[in-house]
Amino acid sequence: GRLNADNARFLLLAVLIVLYMLCGAAVFSAIELPTEREAKERWEERLENFTRRHNLSRAELRHFLREYEEANVAGIRVDDIRPRWDFTGAFYFVGTVVSTIGFGMTTPATVGGKIFLIFYGLIGCAGTILFFNLFLERLITVIAYIMKSCHERQLRRKGVLPHDGRRGSGTSEVDSLAGWKPSVYYVMLILCVASLIISCCASAMYTPIEGWSYFDSLYFCFVAFSTIGFGDLVSSQNIRYESQGLYRFGNFVFILMGVCCIYSLFNVISIVIKQSINWILKKLAGKCCHRCQRRLFRSRRNVVMPGNVRSRRNISIETDVVNESDTDGRRLSGEMISMKDFLASNKVSLAIMQKQLSETANGYPRQMSSNSKQNGFSGGIGALAIMNNRLAETSVDR
Repeated sequence: GRLNADNARFLLLAVLIVLYMLCGAAVFSAIELPTEREAKERWEERLENFTRRHNLSRAELRHFLREYEEANVAGIRVDDIRPRWDFTGAFYFVGTVVSTIGFGMTTPATVGGKIFLIFYGLIGCAGTILFFNLFLERLITVIAYIMKSCHERQLRRKGVLPHDGRRGSGTSEVDSLAGWKPSVYYVMLILCVASLIISCCASAMYTPIEGWSYFDSLYFCFVAFSTIGFGDLVSSQNIRYESQGLYRFGNFVFILMGVCCIYSLFNVISIVIKQSINWILKKLAGKCCHRCQRRLFRSRRNVVMPGNVRSRRNISIETDVVNESDTDGRRLSGEMISMKDFLASNKVSLAIMQKQLSETANGYPRQMSSNSKQNGFSGGIGALAIMNNRLAETSVDR
């Protein structure tokens, strides 16, 4: 049934992610490892020259460098930087916590700070994820409205809709727009363009102020906006900036807008990935079902089904389906027989988001099932929607 199909899709996605990670590890290792070895050789040579020039033992120098590494973790740098834990620095830190960016340039060093971070981050991250999901729904509403307006303009240009500007006055406009659904691929394209514009504008600000190259600024934007947060490049860390207040405000706005757009883009891309997985499953199921059909034909050629005599000429994937029991709901035939029905039902998974786009664009109220109304769970988009749907399915009215 659906549970077995969900498990198949989950396992396939897990395998693809592992393969994706293995390929990425191979590529990054091939690119970065030679540079790392060269840097280590240069450092060993400098360390040897320094100890020989100043007549220091290698062990004493290494001990001093370890102490500096500990000071570096605590926020001590060679160059002057602003205090890490003044109010401005602490506000920047909590921003990286609740947004799940976590640059790592500032971390609590006390036991009290670490304990407080656990509870603070638990509530803050959950609230921010909720904010991102609500932002995504409203952003899609705006995109759907714009796409619907463009679609209506095209229909008026073709003469399908009247040019009198009256909306909803007749049935012709409703009939013309009844089958229209905004494409999720157009939404993905719009979010890509929006994310790219925000990243380019932010990079134009970071390059002269932080002293980074434009490519490094773009790299920082992706790492920060995607909440990866390596911490190798971190903005607003110098002790003094020109127009410091304006820059910090712009930095906050760009990071907020970038994180929201990239998060929305990730949710839309996940729908496309799901469709790709369904396509792979469909191809695999098609090959497997042909083999299962031949195997079932050989195994059941002498079997007489109770109450139903089947001829060997009429056996097919579509017809060789045994009725489900009313008592336990289990299929008497192999699970591969029901795979095609599952794949056919999942063809509408891409249309789920398109349906939401269409309803929000046309102003239709979101319909909720009786189960969701009674239990207080509503639909949505993204990770929050998945949890809401699962809760609505598994909750029981008292």
